[in-house]
Amino acid sequence: MSYSELEQKVGAESSVDLVTVAQALHWFDLPVFYQQVKWVLKKPHGIIAAWCYTTPEVDESVDKVLKGFYENPYWDPQRKLVDDKYKSIDFPFEGVDGDGNTGPFELGNERTMGLEEYLFT
Repeated sequence: MSYSELEQKVGAESSVDLVTVAQALHWFDLPVFYQQVKWVLKKPHGIIAAWCYTTPEVDESVDKVLKGFYENPYWDPQRKLVDDKYKSIDFPFEGVDGDGNTGPFELGNERTMGLEEYLFT
């Protein structure tokens, strides 16, 4: 989108506090997207936050079975960036302070469930 469209649909230059991307960054034209993000983010304190979710991890034996169903030779190459938890994605922004490092952060979401709930949720 042009800068005029960006201004009309998102905001003026240096007007946005936060840009978020959930489970989609790997599909974007990253150089263009990053240029647009840098244009709309407030200087110097605007923040971009991007995250992805991965397959659930239970234990070695269960994870091996799920991995057999999940692995697909037909996935687009960009999907590997999610499997790597975005750790290898090009991300030309300064990190933010937090939890002893500047990211990427790994957030956990633990949940106890039975086999039926695990398979059909």
